[in-house]
Amino acid sequence: MSTCYLDGRYLPLDQARISPMDRGFLFGDGAYEVIPVYSRRPFRLEEHIARLGNTLAALQLPDPHNAGEWAVIIRELVATNDWEDQSVYLQVTRGADTKRNHAFPAQVTPTVFLMSDALLTPPADQLASGVAAVSAADFRWLRCDLKTVALLANCLLRQHAVAQGCAETILFRDGFLTEGSASNIFIVRDGVVLTPPKSHLMLPGITYDVVLELAARHDVAHEVREILEDEVRGADEIWMTSSTKEVLAVTTLDGRPVGDGRPGPLGRRMHALYQDFKNTVMRSG
Repeated sequence: MSTCYLDGRYLPLDQARISPMDRGFLFGDGAYEVIPVYSRRPFRLEEHIARLGNTLAALQLPDPHNAGEWAVIIRELVATNDWEDQSVYLQVTRGADTKRNHAFPAQVTPTVFLMSDALLTPPADQLASGVAAVSAADFRWLRCDLKTVALLANCLLRQHAVAQGCAETILFRDGFLTEGSASNIFIVRDGVVLTPPKSHLMLPGITYDVVLELAARHDVAHEVREILEDEVRGADEIWMTSSTKEVLAVTTLDGRPVGDGRPGPLGRRMHALYQDFKNTVMRSG
């Protein structure tokens, strides 16, 4: 059984308990982060903590720890669990009130919870053949840039893919690409990598940043701009990116092949660049 952290205590995950009056349970009133850990080194910890702080500030939820305190808690949790590569889940809710009331309570203590699991990346067969995706209208709220625990819309959209035997749902709003239900989306057209700009309609992914940095560093032609739905459907390549999927090719969309139906050359190159970056930078701290 893995070890978790709950309100100042490290304990077995199956012993962790919170109040049923916790506003995270009642209202989805909270923020979260997922931090990849390579060779027991949290990747871009400062950026993850800063993104958490931005979400908490937007929710008017006091940050219970400063950056240094967060780093200590996260590193201790990593040290207490067995895996060399981990995925740390961090959640802060507004806490437990004495009654259910939509308005924010005046004085409650935030609930802080962290857990860790083995970091699993795509298996070789997925990398070789790519994965299938479906599309859907993006019906989520207008603050998708906030990493909140209120993820029911994302869950419904992800289930839309699962029900059809697919790995992801690619989302469109008003005729433009936003992101996936649990990933950022890149496409390739005429040798140029394209991805939408950060906005309130998509989550600013850390892996998204890494891919763009690698493209710039290795002279891969790329543009960050609004992308029409028709451009996605006619793309030569489509990739999904996240801390667990890394750079994974989408080779069919809504039952139709993307390009020639196989992972494309730019996607394969970006995956190789990402693996080299992981082994030479992420694992060294």
